[in-house]
Amino acid sequence: MNIASAPQALTAKDYASDQEVRWCPGCGDYAILRAMQKTLAELQAAPENTVFVSGIGCAARFPYYLKTYGFHTIHGRAPAIASGIKLANPELDVWVVSGDGDALSIGGNHLLHLLRRNVDLQFLLFNNEIYGLTKGQYSPTSRGGTRSPSTPLGSLDAPLSAATLALGAGGRFVARGIDTAQKQLPELFQRAQAHRGTSFVEILQNCIVYNDNVFSHITDREVAADAQIHLRHGEPLTFGKDGGKGLRIKPGSLELEVVTLGENAVTEADLLVHDETSRPLAGLLAAMEPPALPVAFGVLYCAPAPSYDQQVHAQLQAAQSNGRNSDLNGLLRRGHTWTVEG
Repeated sequence: MNIASAPQALTAKDYASDQEVRWCPGCGDYAILRAMQKTLAELQAAPENTVFVSGIGCAARFPYYLKTYGFHTIHGRAPAIASGIKLANPELDVWVVSGDGDALSIGGNHLLHLLRRNVDLQFLLFNNEIYGLTKGQYSPTSRGGTRSPSTPLGSLDAPLSAATLALGAGGRFVARGIDTAQKQLPELFQRAQAHRGTSFVEILQNCIVYNDNVFSHITDREVAADAQIHLRHGEPLTFGKDGGKGLRIKPGSLELEVVTLGENAVTEADLLVHDETSRPLAGLLAAMEPPALPVAFGVLYCAPAPSYDQQVHAQLQAAQSNGRNSDLNGLLRRGHTWTVEG
């Protein structure tokens, strides 16, 4: 007698492809890949229903290293191709992987409209504040004064905030993580995957060759407690060693300020409580920078709305049920037409 056995659960290793991983030793992309493989295992994602789409750059190698479907597309156009994939087959779980140069420079227009339309997919932006694949030119997120082959005297550009842009473009899910945060990153990826609509996750990622330690003032163990704040919906905005600091609205203004609990009669009741459904609060948190304010990590904003692909298919079904446009020949010849006689 044959006895049916339950399928064996997939592990993180089961999502690793047979391709040699070819990033520079020590690159932050290794950590992100490991976090993604762990995430897929925790979700028990079906490889045949999962697809990773990338553009150009170091991050764009990502699809090669996962045992799922993948498309390595062209510079900046991954959002457009991923949108087509999702519209053509809404059952697929679509992930887009891009870098700060790929997504925010030549691809800025495509990213903006992806967020505005709210296509149901996950967009991961690896932000190392530099062009790594093309040998270290400055990128849209590089800070003022950055010296690079394309800015030997220092960049004069004002850097672009990826999370602020995502919110301004109408993004309904905006989050931020760190490449080495192996506990928090899979949690963020799972939250993003569960969200219906475009999920935008910025990941601070170290480029060990061309921009090493660019985030050390945020991530070094000695400063991390005071330079980072980890957001939890419904909980007070506290940070620092032992949670001794917090954020509140500065009296008489609309600005955030850091306060120390216990000083000047400040208590936890005086602090802001994180509400990830508040776009104004998300905007304030996304713009925070040290040394005056900590950098916010976690889900900054989550306010679901009908996705573009969902609405497109509902519109098509409604049109078909009403019998509209069932005659293609008639559709082509309706309205203003001309007959050309010889």
